[in-house]
Amino acid sequence: MAVPCTTLTELSGRAAAPQASQAPDIEPPSPLDRFLHAMQAHATQGISPASLALAHADWLLKLLQSPAKWQRLLQKAWTKELRWLDYARRSTLGQAAPPCIEPLAQDRRFRDPAWQRWPYNLVQQAFLLNQQWWHNATTGIDGVSRHHQDVVAFSARQLLDLASPLNVVATNPEVSDAAVREAGANVVRGAVNLADDVWRSLTGAPPEGAEAFRNHLIELIQYAPAAGCASVHAEPMLIVPAWIMKYYILDLSPGNSLVRYLVGQGHTVFMISWRNPDADDRELGMDDYLRDGVMAALGHIRGVAPGQRVNTAGYCLGGTLLSIAVASLGCEGEALINSMTLLAAQADFSEAGELMLFIDDSQVAFLEDLMWQQGYLDNRQMAGAFRLLRSNDLVWSVSVHQYLPGHRGRHYYTARRRRGDCYIDPERWVEHASEHEGSWWPAWTQWLDTVSTQPRVPPRTVEAGLGPAPGSYVLQR
Repeated sequence: MAVPCTTLTELSGRAAAPQASQAPDIEPPSPLDRFLHAMQAHATQGISPASLALAHADWLLKLLQSPAKWQRLLQKAWTKELRWLDYARRSTLGQAAPPCIEPLAQDRRFRDPAWQRWPYNLVQQAFLLNQQWWHNATTGIDGVSRHHQDVVAFSARQLLDLASPLNVVATNPEVSDAAVREAGANVVRGAVNLADDVWRSLTGAPPEGAEAFRNHLIELIQYAPAAGCASVHAEPMLIVPAWIMKYYILDLSPGNSLVRYLVGQGHTVFMISWRNPDADDRELGMDDYLRDGVMAALGHIRGVAPGQRVNTAGYCLGGTLLSIAVASLGCEGEALINSMTLLAAQADFSEAGELMLFIDDSQVAFLEDLMWQQGYLDNRQMAGAFRLLRSNDLVWSVSVHQYLPGHRGRHYYTARRRRGDCYIDPERWVEHASEHEGSWWPAWTQWLDTVSTQPRVPPRTVEAGLGPAPGSYVLQR
């Protein structure tokens, strides 16, 4: 999915480049410079080389001037080497050997018990010790700005993730066990998946994979009720997905389709499918996406289910837009929204986490030059940054599981907050929340049942004359 030029500036919180009439003492960037930057951005997927180079130069120059830091790093390297050698000796001889280091709480890569078997335990311990040393090497250097430190530490993690033992068949026990269990069928299946992905990438074909109301920004998909369903919830459900992943991330296949599950639970589901902006849409802004996106969808749903409040769910940037829409409706005193669920969505950008590594002045200016040239930021130019932010989940884990097979055990946390309770940060929330095994879908739909106060109604049929799902916008590249 693409993002129009004006909208990125609004989301970044950075003012547009000053015009000559506003600041006559500042020379605006020349078209030649902007064109050269745009061409460079095409080759780097929108990531500014200057921003990365400045951060690494700052880190390297300050490190070269810190001999005490060298000494500490050498001492840590020697200590870690001795600890690992002692662990390797004990483990090889079959003696009890407590691990040298434990993975971070959020690191799920080595949770499988197979990683505790020899010799895989030696490999994962060496990797974790090396990862910890590089964290020490890229942080805590006097004089390096916090932003540059974070960029360098982030870059080091990406290189380490690339070299992770998970990504090599010979050092990944989960892959080896699957190959034995399936007599190599997982490797054949992975090769087929890889060939299919390469073909789709080269030809521009969409990923594999209701009816639509359409305007120039969205198609609104309405899913037909489940077969044999005698009644449905009175409150319909609107899902607002991310702009860059379109709607199908929540409706990939029957086995993992949130939409199919909701329909089966008696919900009338509507899904926004975003249209890719092109060069003609360079002036689109957040107001346009609010008016012709969420508000337009709610207006159509109001006609299908008059007098009923709407349950809503927003994913990623779609959740951010949904939050703005719900706040706007609340300010106008319109009681249209029955509930709002946010999935991996951010409403407070004062602390945007590692996303801020890609939103310094150099990076935003680089992207603005790219969008000046083409009028929008396309999916391939955004994919690099998003994949880097979650490389373990979006690159390496996907590659291992898709090309080499299986899913880890799923679990989720729940906690209730009473109206008026004080805010608690995510870490404290997890401490007080209850952990549950399995999918969160049943718990969510049970909660939706508690906030749905109207009696159930007959199934709503899809309007005649509308085109079949998934519509045409979802097929755009």
